[in-house]
Amino acid sequence: MKIILALALLVTTGCATVKETYAPDGRKSYTLNCSGAARGWDKCEAAAGEICQTKGYDIISRNEANTSAVGGTRDGIFGSKNQERSMMVACKG
Repeated sequence: MKIILALALLVTTGCATVKETYAPDGRKSYTLNCSGAARGWDKCEAAAGEICQTKGYDIISRNEANTSAVGGTRDGIFGSKNQERSMMVACKG
């Protein structure tokens, strides 16, 4: 089982960043980060599905924030926008 989980984490890291943690209720859970323009909630959901397989999962929390950054040099001012997304899930059963 640990080998399957390790492989699932390797497969999903290209789409969403996965970190093992514990939910407030003490269950083993996973924090998934799918921030950025090229990623979306579907990447987090796909990663959760890969980790939990047929057991399914409970969404413990889901957070989203729009961020922006501004910087400048003597050549001008530059800015960028980003979308931060993270979700905590726990496998059922």
